[in-house]
Amino acid sequence: GIIPYSGLSFMFFETFKAKLLEHRAATGSRAKLQVHERLAMGGLAGLLAQSTTYPLDIMRRRMQVDRGPDRNEIRLIQKILKTEGPRAFF
Repeated sequence: GIIPYSGLSFMFFETFKAKLLEHRAATGSRAKLQVHERLAMGGLAGLLAQSTTYPLDIMRRRMQVDRGPDRNEIRLIQKILKTEGPRAFF
């Protein structure tokens, strides 16, 4: 869903930004973040957020399509892992 993705994306971006600014303060540099730095941090934050939340989207789609007995998230995870392996989540 969009809420977990957005939350993680913002968290990752702000964490990267804080770490970079911490590093700059430790080295004596007070320069603002450059455009290419923000772009790189935003891209990495989006990549990590999408990679983290994609398995949730897989489960949601399967539960919408398959109206079988695996309507429980835990059972669905177990079924996918048993029949298709962990790669099925990506």
